[in-house]
Amino acid sequence: MSDTTSDQLDPEAGFTPTTVGEAAGELRAAVGEKAKEIIEGAKANRFREVAGNKATAIKDVATKQAEQFKAAATEQWESTRVRAKELHATAEDYIRENPTACVLGALGIGFLAGLIMRR
Repeated sequence: MSDTTSDQLDPEAGFTPTTVGEAAGELRAAVGEKAKEIIEGAKANRFREVAGNKATAIKDVATKQAEQFKAAATEQWESTRVRAKELHATAEDYIRENPTACVLGALGIGFLAGLIMRR
């Protein structure tokens, strides 16, 4: 039996061992390129997935930090508000107990402010 590959090739159809070899080489190269494209696509998808996970993690941490800052600011604001109300009440009590001293003090401060502004 002779070489079956060369017996099956029809020279009139343009298939010769050389062109078949070239075609096989081109097919191999095309398959290699397609494999590279698939690998690059898989890498891009993996990168996109990892980046998405990292972005979600950062968002979660930032949200948690913002909530903590908001809670701390709210607590501080309430504390300041309560302290201001206490100071206001204390000042009212002092003025009610010592009206003469407060009026004389206010007059003195007004007189000094007038002297300073005149210059």
